[in-house]
Amino acid sequence: MIRINENYLNLKASYLFSEIARRVSSFQEKNPGKKVIKLGIGDVTRPLPGACISALHAAVDEMSAQGTFYGYGPEQGYAFLREAIAENDFRSRGADISADEIFISDGAKCDTANIQEIFARDIRVAIPDPVYPVYLDTNIMAGRAGDLSDGRYGNIVYLESTAGNGFVPELPREKVDLIYLCFPNNPTGATITRDRLSRWVDYARENRALILYDAAYEAFIRDDAIPRSIYEIPGAREVAIEFRSFSKTAGFTGLRCAFTVVPRDCAAYDTSGCAHLLHGLWNRRQTTKFNGVSYPVQRAAAAVYTEEGRAQVRSLIDYYLNNAGHILNKLKGFGYSCVGGDNSPYIWVDAKTDSWEFFDLLLEKAGVVCTPGAGFGRCGQGYVRISAFNDLERVVEAMERIGGTI
Repeated sequence: MIRINENYLNLKASYLFSEIARRVSSFQEKNPGKKVIKLGIGDVTRPLPGACISALHAAVDEMSAQGTFYGYGPEQGYAFLREAIAENDFRSRGADISADEIFISDGAKCDTANIQEIFARDIRVAIPDPVYPVYLDTNIMAGRAGDLSDGRYGNIVYLESTAGNGFVPELPREKVDLIYLCFPNNPTGATITRDRLSRWVDYARENRALILYDAAYEAFIRDDAIPRSIYEIPGAREVAIEFRSFSKTAGFTGLRCAFTVVPRDCAAYDTSGCAHLLHGLWNRRQTTKFNGVSYPVQRAAAAVYTEEGRAQVRSLIDYYLNNAGHILNKLKGFGYSCVGGDNSPYIWVDAKTDSWEFFDLLLEKAGVVCTPGAGFGRCGQGYVRISAFNDLERVVEAMERIGGTI
């Protein structure tokens, strides 16, 4: 008799974005003539930067000739891309990261989901609330979460992010082993100061803990006082793994390219207390389960770091930040309390009612899709997330529709 991994049965009934898609599909079936504007899922809408397209075409042409054809590439990624990342995203900002500490992948979602495989099942995990669902769900699948009761899992330490703490969680009162942090935050759009991030690094160092730092939205930071990498904090190399993505930075959601930084100083421990470097363990996992990102896609990603590419990417991010600013100003004008919308593409809105009720109101009355905050955790109840990832014309229309509804 073949048996299943029963941890999957401990997952909540529906993945958040699957439930949103179901409700939107049902609405469209009942209202075939109604145009829906989607400001829910964080998918980009603008074309890829021209520099990336040119590099992609050139690389595809290389694949057509015997002398320049590429087959399997290095699982860790081509050196030309890893070196460009190390120099432009880290060393230029004073963060000591080398190319051989960077692992190219096909998505930060995959990496943040897969990284937990290299850790023991009985570790104590701390996860923010509200939170990107993948962090929690993958630990449930691995059997670390415990039983579900009143919307929370017994073995998870929840780091509550509320209006009271500016949506930046406080340090845990108990000892934890693995800590998930995401800034600029998904879903709240909150950012973290250098001082508060330093406290997290100090905690990890004092408690032999590890921080998994999701910086997928760092390109949206415009305030120079806000750290764009955890490695800007002294000591972070020993206690932090960082995840980045080209999806939101350069619109690669359909092309797929990201990277994870695992410093060679970063360690975890066996049952005897002996330290083991995580760089080698992650490399072993990747070389066993992953064949790497295609050569043309990596060439396209490397073009982000050219002079032309940097200008085009900044223009792309500015476009979405302009959308976010418009949404934020309109919602505040409607009388709603919001965070995010600057240094972030997400606006976190106090809905003044149940999250799913507000979602249904906007969908049914305005034809606008948002994301219910309750789907991100208990502390998300009563909020919704609105995404700036859409065309400006649709964003303006969506705000006009919402203004006529609420």
